[in-house]
Amino acid sequence: MPNKKAAEKYLRKSKKLALKNFRERKNIKDLAKKIAKSIAEKETAKINDLMRQFQKTVDKAVKTGWLKKNTAGRKKSRLAASITKALKK
Repeated sequence: MPNKKAAEKYLRKSKKLALKNFRERKNIKDLAKKIAKSIAEKETAKINDLMRQFQKTVDKAVKTGWLKKNTAGRKKSRLAASITKALKK
């Protein structure tokens, strides 16, 4: 346990931040997994909807500073490329 009040506050703050980071990471990963599952099942309408949702989530993460701009672009690009590749077959 922290000895000073400021240290107690920082502990509370870091727990909240860690939870927020976990939620952000989990949300993005879950959407990517759902898209991968939809690609396997070839559900085009669902893929488009999930991709739109994924892009929105990633862009919000960039806007809040949780994710860097280039990282977001890379994630969106790679996912779009995998969708295109899978649906061509």
